[in-house]
Amino acid sequence: MSARRPLRVAAFILAALGVMAQAAVAEAPARSPRPLIRPDLMVTAHRVEATARSTGRVAIAASLRPAERPEKLFRVASERRRAVIAGNSKGGRVALCGDPEIVGNAIQPIPAKLDGCGLSDGVMVISVAGVALTTPASVDCRTARALKTWIESGVKPAFHRKRGGVHALRVAASYSCRTRNNVKGAKVSEHGRGRAIDISAVLLGDGSVVTVENGWGSKKHGKALSTMRSAACGPFKTVLGPGSDRYHDDHFHLDTARRRGAYCR
Repeated sequence: MSARRPLRVAAFILAALGVMAQAAVAEAPARSPRPLIRPDLMVTAHRVEATARSTGRVAIAASLRPAERPEKLFRVASERRRAVIAGNSKGGRVALCGDPEIVGNAIQPIPAKLDGCGLSDGVMVISVAGVALTTPASVDCRTARALKTWIESGVKPAFHRKRGGVHALRVAASYSCRTRNNVKGAKVSEHGRGRAIDISAVLLGDGSVVTVENGWGSKKHGKALSTMRSAACGPFKTVLGPGSDRYHDDHFHLDTARRRGAYCR
């Protein structure tokens, strides 16, 4: 009997431990509860977030905008300058120098390649008073307006009865940075300042062409060409053509040189 008693006691203890373990498992929750957030910490967190947002807005508002690049400023200035030169538009055409009869485009300033050259406020003219230019002429506004006056008062009247009248003028030269007559060491030509235009022929409405070189002195067109040249003296300050020198036998040179009187030969 005494030998079996310790065994019974051990069995009883093991059984009791098993029951306690089962009870502990049965009472354990399926998920451990998370610790609750303290109210004072929640208030602090909200304050930190609000402060961060406010600080960010202030920093953005106080930040400096990037400085405008020089080329942007130059482009804006050029656009404003072209708008002033252009003046207005008529029938989808761009009117230059405040005159709807002078049609073309304002151009960017042309830098000087030689001392005394350059065109800071030039326009590219494609037609004047309804007369087309075979090559767009780059000149200043004073020269463009002189060209219009000459076409209306001299060119059109001289050819108004000839084969449909004047349709176009052949441009031999306009802006060109060079010396006078391309002579080395000579003064800068008015072409180099955007103040000159060379005309070598008149194109009539029927398609015929009257050149200065062949028409000058001829019975058919000599009088009309002479009338054209005489009418240019006034609107232009310098008028050169056949007979003035060997450089102008095949065209009329017309410029608005800044001088008191006119020089017409």
